[in-house]
Amino acid sequence: MSFVEEYQRKLVKPEEAVKIVKPGDWVEYGSFSGSVVVLDRALAARKDELWDVKIRSTTRATGFPEVVKVDPDGEHFIYNGWHFSNYERKLSDRGLASYMPIVYHELPEYYRKYIDVDVAMIAATPMDRHGFFNFGPQVSHTMAICEKAKKIILEVNPRIPRCLGQEESIHISKVDYVVEADYPVAELASVRPGEIDKKIASIIIEQLEDGCCLQLGIGGMPNAVGEMIANSGLKDLGIHTEMFVDSMVDMVEKGCITGARKNIDRYKIVATIALGTKKTYDFINDNPMCFFMPVNYTNDPCVIGQLDKFVSINSCIDVDLYGQINSESSGSRQISGTGGAICFAQGAFRSKGGKGFICMSSTCSKGGKTFSRIRPTLEPGSAVTIHRGIAPCVVTEYGIASLKGKALWQRAEALIAIAHPDYREALIKSAQKLGIWRKSNKR
Repeated sequence: MSFVEEYQRKLVKPEEAVKIVKPGDWVEYGSFSGSVVVLDRALAARKDELWDVKIRSTTRATGFPEVVKVDPDGEHFIYNGWHFSNYERKLSDRGLASYMPIVYHELPEYYRKYIDVDVAMIAATPMDRHGFFNFGPQVSHTMAICEKAKKIILEVNPRIPRCLGQEESIHISKVDYVVEADYPVAELASVRPGEIDKKIASIIIEQLEDGCCLQLGIGGMPNAVGEMIANSGLKDLGIHTEMFVDSMVDMVEKGCITGARKNIDRYKIVATIALGTKKTYDFINDNPMCFFMPVNYTNDPCVIGQLDKFVSINSCIDVDLYGQINSESSGSRQISGTGGAICFAQGAFRSKGGKGFICMSSTCSKGGKTFSRIRPTLEPGSAVTIHRGIAPCVVTEYGIASLKGKALWQRAEALIAIAHPDYREALIKSAQKLGIWRKSNKR
């Protein structure tokens, strides 16, 4: 039987494919811009036939899932996420989504060692002449899902960009059903950096040099860094990152990125996912410069540490005077997830000449009030995303606080020095009460 004949034999309507889902099943929905759409709609239509169907996804970017819309009381479907997008965060606020804590580079092994998958629903590109479907810009842990799944349904969409790399595709022989679809790939608009973002970026840009290898997070501040790099005249930079984003396209097009000085994967832009606008998807499509790898490679601190002059740039929600960093929650309210922050903090520390930065504005506003992001202690219920012993440099618009090797009183002093001036005296008083303050001439 030819690959085309096998494809035709497995090609079914979405309504037919989802009949293999049974009550009590664990169902994978894909990740990021590759979360399934037509299969979600078809499964939602079976609501009255199903109960206790547990769904897993990661940072869904394609809107609210239909299974939740039709089941607002969560009686039939239970939605779970490894990392929350804006959609999943809103569902969680309504009690309709549950967060699953992870260390991101470990996730493929979670599947291989601990997790059951009854049905995997995966978005993919059309089949090539060799019988392979490409996972597009969500390589991440997708192959590990497929290895563990009892049944695999592919949602084939011709608009998904084809990404080259490793563990990036699956053969028709491994698939149970194929469903055809045609919808735009979910886009994530670039966040325009504000003035404080630009100030923080200007501090970080001074820490960069020709030949360094970069990882950028997502948001206004990383975008500001990328924009400044694109116009900086820096040369022969490399990229080894979790997420490939729009600002990186600009850096490549301005000639800053060559990867020529990377110790491993020379001349390649290495990422595990991509999420951006059409500009990003057009750039990565079938681009041999881009190398999409599973997350247990891209985010492994041991791999990252092999890259000399590795610079990790991420953001956070708040930091306490002990150096505990929260990047994912507001008190007990889950905002996003652990992501790769801890992975890259450890990897940058292992790198020869490496530097790790966690960035934030010194203040934030909520309910018409302004608060310091540098706090005496984290708000009760907040997640400690990065342990105080792992914490890299913390950056605000007032400077850099290097925490490695510092006693608690030194950490408090360094962090208060980069807090907003309006809050420094109060933070000093709090540090005194906590017993982590000594008189300092840096006041």
